[in-house]
Amino acid sequence: MSRLQKCLFWLLMAGLLAGFGWLLQPQIEAALYLSRLLAAEAPVTLPVPVAGIAPAQLRDSWGAPRSEGRRHQGIDIFAPRGRPVLSATDGIVLRVGENRLGGLVVFVLGPGGQRHYYAHLDTQAPLEAGQRIQAGTPLGTVGTTGNARGTPPHLHYGIYGAGGALNPYPLLRPPPAARSLPAATRPPLRPPTGS
Repeated sequence: MSRLQKCLFWLLMAGLLAGFGWLLQPQIEAALYLSRLLAAEAPVTLPVPVAGIAPAQLRDSWGAPRSEGRRHQGIDIFAPRGRPVLSATDGIVLRVGENRLGGLVVFVLGPGGQRHYYAHLDTQAPLEAGQRIQAGTPLGTVGTTGNARGTPPHLHYGIYGAGGALNPYPLLRPPPAARSLPAATRPPLRPPTGS
């Protein structure tokens, strides 16, 4: 093989490798994002995943008895039918579909590998499994699908970690506000004046 042929061979190989790298770039980026997502710490606070619902409006329904001898593994967030349901975290859409209990559902893989479950949706956003989303991304709207037929419209929101179901309620509660402190411990609004 002549020197020119060797040079052309190696240029062709470099071009092929660069081409494969370019073709595989989306898969490489997706794998890196997944790795970062799984390595991230699970959140200790979360926004309420229903637009216009304040944390003070929530009620802890974790562990309440349900049909077929089950216990409630989440929180029901009551809101008007059609109210937007938003992702509580950044993540990757795992599934957009339907099941017997949850009706129309969306599963999102969030930080720390937690799976966030949004159920009883009236509608689902046009999402696809594998799609990256950010906190606040619309997932659908509040409804009564699945075993919620006949109940007031609500979102069933569940979180599942490696050890099983987690109670979302403590993560959705507001942090103590400074205004709730006794007056003696609050900083003065203006410097005291001498009399």
